[in-house]
Amino acid sequence: VQLQASGGGLVQAGGSLRLSCAASGRTFSSNSMGWFRQAPGKEREFVAFISWSGRSTDYADSVKGRFTIARDNAKNTVYLQMNSLKPEDTAVYYCAADRDLYRRALRLEDYDYWGQGTLVTVSS
Repeated sequence: VQLQASGGGLVQAGGSLRLSCAASGRTFSSNSMGWFRQAPGKEREFVAFISWSGRSTDYADSVKGRFTIARDNAKNTVYLQMNSLKPEDTAVYYCAADRDLYRRALRLEDYDYWGQGTLVTVSS
């Protein structure tokens, strides 16, 4: 699976962005997907998870109620809708895919494939 993240940019605090992650490969619908982020000088951290079917999701506490993860298996794409953005959301955002169909993948080490990242900058 190859992943291509897009949709990052510069936005003011309180604004919104939608990130997309396009996947190539026949197995996309069998992969759980996740979004992670890495701020300057910090470790990469979990943001959101969605199961292969889309019926199960999970979020980091810091983004609950503001971010929504979704997927369209017909388009081989996973999305991250980010609302009420804060300066502390500034980071490079990465999408990732897990080959394990049934795992609730919340850790970096759970994921097998990574996209190249897209930069989100939130100004105050």
